[in-house]
Amino acid sequence: MKLSLSLKFVITYIVLGITGFVLLNTEGLHMMGNHIINNESSRLYTSAVSLSSTKVIRSYQNTESLEYAHEMLQAVADTEQVDIMIIDSQGQLVLDTSTPLADIRSDALTGFDPTASKNSYYTIDDYFGYYTEDHLNVTVPITINMSTRGYIALHEPYSHILADREKLLELIVKFYAAGLILFCLPLVLLLLIVHRPLKKIINGAREFASGNLEYQIPIHTADEMGYLSNTLNYMADEMRQNDQFQKNFISNVSHDFRSPLTSIKGYVEAILDGTIPHEMQDRYLKIVLFETSRLTKLTQGMLQLNDLDAKAYMLNIQDFDLNQLIKNTAASFEGTCREKHISIELLLASPKEFVSADMEKIQQVMYNLIDNAIKFSDKHAMITIETTRKNELVFVSVKDQGSGIPQKDLSKIWNRFYKQDLSRGKDRT
Repeated sequence: MKLSLSLKFVITYIVLGITGFVLLNTEGLHMMGNHIINNESSRLYTSAVSLSSTKVIRSYQNTESLEYAHEMLQAVADTEQVDIMIIDSQGQLVLDTSTPLADIRSDALTGFDPTASKNSYYTIDDYFGYYTEDHLNVTVPITINMSTRGYIALHEPYSHILADREKLLELIVKFYAAGLILFCLPLVLLLLIVHRPLKKIINGAREFASGNLEYQIPIHTADEMGYLSNTLNYMADEMRQNDQFQKNFISNVSHDFRSPLTSIKGYVEAILDGTIPHEMQDRYLKIVLFETSRLTKLTQGMLQLNDLDAKAYMLNIQDFDLNQLIKNTAASFEGTCREKHISIELLLASPKEFVSADMEKIQQVMYNLIDNAIKFSDKHAMITIETTRKNELVFVSVKDQGSGIPQKDLSKIWNRFYKQDLSRGKDRT
């Protein structure tokens, strides 16, 4: 199954969110618990050291001092929300703020060992069986003149530690959820700024691939997406123009090849069926040869344009007799004119008229003009071809007696193969 880019982003976002949540509730929970334990044990240790150095605690063995110490430690325990014990040097329990002095059992601690914490200054356990649940325990010696006279111990229920951890985790989870929500905003912006335009570009590419080069991608922003859209639209325009040029090129070649082929076919048929007498065949065979030469030149021109790039085509400028070219071109239509009883009149300004131009292109234009004049002339009509010189220029006109083009349609004559009257037959273009 193929996944869209947006779906990949959403899946990545969900995976990152779930991964972060799982890590937060595993490694994060463990790290938070250790952090709280270290902070609490450090706080209890500091309090225990501070209490162990007070005069009252040092003289706890005195009965009156013990009672005063119990009252003082009771106040500290209530403030710190801990239990405070005094243990003598033999490991016997002397004082416990959670129990009245009269109810203290000296043997309450079983197997008391102040070194049980090994390298740590705190333990998490039931403190030698004294409690029914785990506590965070800190034990500090009471020393006088470098001699240990007893111990002071502070205890905080481990359930308090867990409760603090859960509160901290809950707070962090709320911030994490808020962060995820804020993280959604770039995702939404990404979908709006990138994904939606990208879908339009993909749709445009699909339209171009299906051949719809008229389609325009509707993105007009001044960023990379807009640049890509404009580039693809420009590419489609170039492809459409190239395609149109190719069609025009093929139509033009077909149109240019049709006239000489028609002439050659007509003269060859006339020679074969005896319409042209034997003594005149040489003259018409020369016309056929002239037409085949023109076909050869048209073929060469077509090969030069095989890249379909009209801008790269160079004109072949040379000097030639324009009058002779007109006579040869008009002679190639003799057979067609005979069928329609059409006469061609040549009004040439001088016997010879040398010009500098591309002879093949001028000949092609003359063929098209005379061919159209014959097609749109009625039977027994007259077509006049006239040349006039004005200064350094030679003007050629081809006039027929057809219906002409209305004034309102004159601007359309430059449209390729435009026909003013579509009902006049497929043979007229």
